[in-house]
Amino acid sequence: MFDDIRPFTDDEVRPVLKATLKDPEFAKALSAWLAPGLNRKAPWLIRPLVRLALTLYVGRVKTIEAFQMKLAPFVARLLKRSVEEFSVHGLERLDKNKAYLFVSNHRDIVMDPAMVNWALHQNGFQTVRIAIGDNLLSRPFSSNLMRLNKSFIVKRSVKGMKAKYKAALELSRYIHFSILEENANIWIAQREGRAKDGYDRTNPAVIGMFSLSRPKTRDYSDYINELNIVPVAISYELDPLDVAKARELHAQHTTGEYRKRRNEDMTSIARGMTGWKGRVHLEFGNVLNGSFESDDDVAQAIDEQIHQIYRPFETNEWAEAQLNGTPVPESNSNVEQLRQRVESIRPEWKSYLLKQYANGMRMRRGEDPL
Repeated sequence: MFDDIRPFTDDEVRPVLKATLKDPEFAKALSAWLAPGLNRKAPWLIRPLVRLALTLYVGRVKTIEAFQMKLAPFVARLLKRSVEEFSVHGLERLDKNKAYLFVSNHRDIVMDPAMVNWALHQNGFQTVRIAIGDNLLSRPFSSNLMRLNKSFIVKRSVKGMKAKYKAALELSRYIHFSILEENANIWIAQREGRAKDGYDRTNPAVIGMFSLSRPKTRDYSDYINELNIVPVAISYELDPLDVAKARELHAQHTTGEYRKRRNEDMTSIARGMTGWKGRVHLEFGNVLNGSFESDDDVAQAIDEQIHQIYRPFETNEWAEAQLNGTPVPESNSNVEQLRQRVESIRPEWKSYLLKQYANGMRMRRGEDPL
């Protein structure tokens, strides 16, 4: 059931790991990331060494939980090197024995769900099944690794209305099955793609997908409420990809389109993972439980919570002051880093970069985006 989109199961771990470790594309990609210089000069040396090291490290892994525990030290090291302080709030309102549908704002492809997972793991909750677009799974090894890490596939590349409907219906059924039948947590972004302007808005189409599998005899509110939807807001003091997002926004607003560079998604993933973020705050909201009449009602309820629990930082305040022409003193090193970025990029990109941060302040106050 759901074999083409679901995460791998424990009995699939060993064969999938073996196939992935033998994949020359995997050794090539990982070597290029870990040791780019040596990978260029002596690929014949570094790639077999990387494959051997990985084989020894995961050699006894037989379950999904064991695989994730092997990833945990790397996540801890990544957070230590790229985050000044990671704070979490709101989990005390949730029940560790229940399954939740975490609907999150979306700033980073990998780190948003990774930090949710880390917070849950550190506080004794089960980790989440992560919704990920098939556009990020162009290579077999990347698909294997994501599905070993409890990711399930959102088929964004399907063509034609009939195929799109069928894919959305399968996804809707899978999410309900995960929560109600398997008591498994789910993480999904509130919209397709990251909020590049820094203003978080839930796409009602995402809610429409949740309700797509509702039998006609079922009450809409009951069907939505049984999913235990929890809005989640993640706040970054510094976004490692803010300049790239500003460049993309400028291109869209001036030419009507933005063409991604070759391997841009993978480059963005790596930079988002390793780039300095300053302080990061993760806030879990309250479980939605209301009388909803439409997808728009649910989307609005999620937005109201995310906007309320989003935590701005001094970088947000500084950016808004710059746009308003009322500069404030740089209060910490992260604000200074942002100031340097603004001064170093092309003039036509600056307003787009500043708005990314300033919109966090406006969102918190319930104001429209810039």
